[in-house]
Amino acid sequence: MKKSVEFFDRQFRRPPTDAALKLNPFEEQALPYLHGEVLDLGCGFGNLAFAAAARGCRVTALDGSPAAIDHIRARAAREAVPVVAALADLRDHRIESHYDCIVSIGLLMFFDCAAAHRVLLDLQAHVRPGGHAIVNILVEGTTFVDMFDPGDHCLFSPTEMEQHFSGWNVVRSELSSYEAPASTIKRFSTVIARKPLPAPGAATPDPQSRQTASGSG
Repeated sequence: MKKSVEFFDRQFRRPPTDAALKLNPFEEQALPYLHGEVLDLGCGFGNLAFAAAARGCRVTALDGSPAAIDHIRARAAREAVPVVAALADLRDHRIESHYDCIVSIGLLMFFDCAAAHRVLLDLQAHVRPGGHAIVNILVEGTTFVDMFDPGDHCLFSPTEMEQHFSGWNVVRSELSSYEAPASTIKRFSTVIARKPLPAPGAATPDPQSRQTASGSG
């Protein structure tokens, strides 16, 4: 198990506090844009997944932490809500379906940069036209690194994520900083982008073909 997964799995094995079950600021930003079928990559305790289900969404929640997935499955069964949780190695996971919204909050920076970009391309390819991608990452300037595998993580430049959504309708893009333990800083980039609809009469491109073309340069 990777250091980053172990870091969070230890946290998720503790009885959750009330605070741990509340939406964080990035999840609160994401929630109004969620509709239809939603994929939550790196879902943690599933707080956003359950909030989306309460709004009528059908949610697939994936995480690398066994403790997090056990928690979500138990809660989904107890509350009888449409949240399906599965354990996945998200570094190598390939998305198999298309979704109205795909969320990745606090995930991509835990991969090496090649894997982070590959997962981002796969995410973008599987958002349906008119749907939303919501991506939140730590960026350069972050000094809190306790949860990272040394040499096996990726801090994007502050404006890089928005650039990756060129051609989409970026409805929200912002940088934010938070104090962290030992006088360190967490610096985040959050992008919420709507995938354009195809032009009238135009064929919708095959997502796998587009992903292959995007990675061939």
